[in-house]
Amino acid sequence: MSVRVGVIKMKFFTKKETLVISLILGFIFVTSFYNFKISLRRSRDAQRKADLGSIANALGAYQSDFGFYPPSLDGKIVACKKEGVETLTNNNQVFGKEIDLFDFFEPCEWGQDALRDVFDPEYPPYLVTLPQDPQFDSGASFFYVSNQDNFQVYTALEGKDEDANQSIVAERGLSCGTETCDFGRSSGAPLEKSLEEYENELLEKKAK
Repeated sequence: MSVRVGVIKMKFFTKKETLVISLILGFIFVTSFYNFKISLRRSRDAQRKADLGSIANALGAYQSDFGFYPPSLDGKIVACKKEGVETLTNNNQVFGKEIDLFDFFEPCEWGQDALRDVFDPEYPPYLVTLPQDPQFDSGASFFYVSNQDNFQVYTALEGKDEDANQSIVAERGLSCGTETCDFGRSSGAPLEKSLEEYENELLEKKAK
């Protein structure tokens, strides 16, 4: 009895078939990579919006306790205890804003400091850590403005179609680090106007 051994011949792709497959795989890779980048961008923008909401809520709670919003300096929240200062005041003048808050407070650092009553360590913080922009290491930053009666806090979104008012807000030219601020939250003041403009408009309306 004899056994016939068959030889299986491998069929290789032609140059044309190889080229077509390479093009298809390349298209899939590019499309997947592009969609992945969009997903990351949207995730960062969603985080920025959520962080600004948390900051705004914390500032509202701070205002309820102290009667004013923390002042601002160079885009930062001035609410951290100044070095060498132990107590705020011996009376309630702070609630009438009769003292110079810059004698007691210094700017807090995004991503490092808490927003809290720094003279009462037993009181729960309004924010355990002030958020920082997801691309802080690349120079992006939040930007805070306050006159103690009102506040605005801004960020720069990577997607330019995330909010209907982005282009209007961007016209102010505020600097969110290396980017132009185009989205924000406030105590009620319009984001496309300075607090001075907004309050002057309110005074004009009252005068009429």
